[in-house]
Amino acid sequence: MDSAKRIATLNRIRKLSRLMDTSLRIPGTGFRIGIDPIIGLIPGAGDLISTGFSAYIIFLAARFNLPPQDLAQMIFNITLEGVVGTVPLVGDLFDAFYKSNIRNLAILERHLTVVEPELEKVASEFEKLAS
Repeated sequence: MDSAKRIATLNRIRKLSRLMDTSLRIPGTGFRIGIDPIIGLIPGAGDLISTGFSAYIIFLAARFNLPPQDLAQMIFNITLEGVVGTVPLVGDLFDAFYKSNIRNLAILERHLTVVEPELEKVASEFEKLAS
């Protein structure tokens, strides 16, 4: 994958992670949630849909040749959120606080800071311009 595609993929991961976990501010508070806990309110299918989005984010992140332990941590994050998310109401609250996609984005960005610092810098600048 060339640099332009890598930057586009990284920015897609960032946008999806934020959409799922921090895209909405709760009025009167500094707390943010995404559409993940909202989708989770759909009985039966909600958690499956949210886990599918999270799995897609990991699929995209795997293109950056993450070490196996980082991929395992990312899979653990979405598995935990998916399993706990099946518990009515409590699971949706857990989704709102745990934010597995943002945690996984942090794992990816930490990896890129070490192995491809120039990509991380260019992608950050590109994202600022695009916002």
